[in-house]
Amino acid sequence: MLGKPVERGDYWTRDRIDRYLRLTGALPLTDYLPEPPEGAGGEDFELRPEWRECVRGRIRGSCRDDDVDYAILALDLLETYGFGFTTEQVGELWLLRLPYLQTFTAERVAYRNLANGLRPPLTATYDNPYQEWIGALIRADVHGWVCPGDPRRAAALARRDAVLSHTGNGVYGAMWAAALVAAAFTAAGPRPALEAALERIPASSRLARTVRRTIALYEAGLGWSQTLDELERETSRLGWIHVLPNVAVITAGLLYGEGDFTRTVALTVRGGLDTDSNGATAGSVAGVLCGAAAIPPQWTRPLQDRVRSAVFGFDGARISELAARTVRLAGADTGEPASRP
Repeated sequence: MLGKPVERGDYWTRDRIDRYLRLTGALPLTDYLPEPPEGAGGEDFELRPEWRECVRGRIRGSCRDDDVDYAILALDLLETYGFGFTTEQVGELWLLRLPYLQTFTAERVAYRNLANGLRPPLTATYDNPYQEWIGALIRADVHGWVCPGDPRRAAALARRDAVLSHTGNGVYGAMWAAALVAAAFTAAGPRPALEAALERIPASSRLARTVRRTIALYEAGLGWSQTLDELERETSRLGWIHVLPNVAVITAGLLYGEGDFTRTVALTVRGGLDTDSNGATAGSVAGVLCGAAAIPPQWTRPLQDRVRSAVFGFDGARISELAARTVRLAGADTGEPASRP
C-alpha cells in the first residue's frame, strides 16, 4: 500500500520519490504517502491511477494489488492441496481462481501457456522473456509464514510454486524470500536472517552475489543512499522489474532499517524500482522480526481489517481471518489439506 502510488521504477526514481516527499513534507517517511498538494501535480509527479485509494487520509481498507492476490492464492493452495502440492496444482488453481488480466509479465505468459495445454516446466520457458523477473519472489511470503524457523522447508515450497513461471534467478528469488521470512521467526535480527536465507540458494548465483555485495557495502560503512548508488551502477541494465536490482533494494532496506518496521518499509519504498513488491517483502520480514504488536497503528488502522482481492471468493476478506488460517497452516506437519473454517 505504501509503494503502490509510485510503482513505476523507470519514472519514479529514488530522486523523484524523495523530491515528492520533500514537497509534501513527508520526510522522514513514517506513514502512507501524502496526496499531491494543490497545483503540484503536473508531469513531474504522476502517481499511479490507484493513488486515491492508497494515500494518507483516503485509505478505507486495503486496495487490490497483485502482490496481495498471490499471498491469498498461496494460502488457498496450501489449504486445498496441503504442503505436498505439485507445480501442476499451482497452475490448476491459477486457472480456477485468478483472472487472466490480473496477471503480468512471467505470470501472464505462464497462464497463457497453461490455457494452451502446456505443462511445467514448459509453462515457464516457452515464449517467456520474463523468466528472471520479480514475479515469483512476490508469491513467496506465505511459504515463509507457514514454516516458522524452517527456511529449508520454506524454500522448497517456494521453488515448487516458482518453477511454474520462472527459471534461474527468478526461482532463486522466491526461494530466498521464503527462506528469509521463515528465518526471521528465530533470527536475532535482519543480518542473521539474510545469512540463513543465503544458505538456501546456490552461492554462485547472481542473486546470492547481489545479496552478499549489499551486505558488504553496508558493513563497509557506506550510507543507505551510497549503497544503492553503487548497486544501481551494477544492476541497472537489467531493468526495474528484474529480480536482482529489487533484491538489492530489499536487502538494503532490511539492513539499514535495523529491525524497525517503519524505517524498514520506508527505506525500501524510497529505494524505488518495484516499490509495492519490495515494500511488501521487506515489511513481511520486518513484521515477523518485530511482531504484530510492534507494528505502529498508522499502518494497520486504515486497512480496517479488510482486503480487496481479484482472487475469486476472497474479495473483502478479513485480514485477521486470513492471518488465523495462516497460523493454522503453520502448525500443520502433514501434507494433507488443511481443514477450512
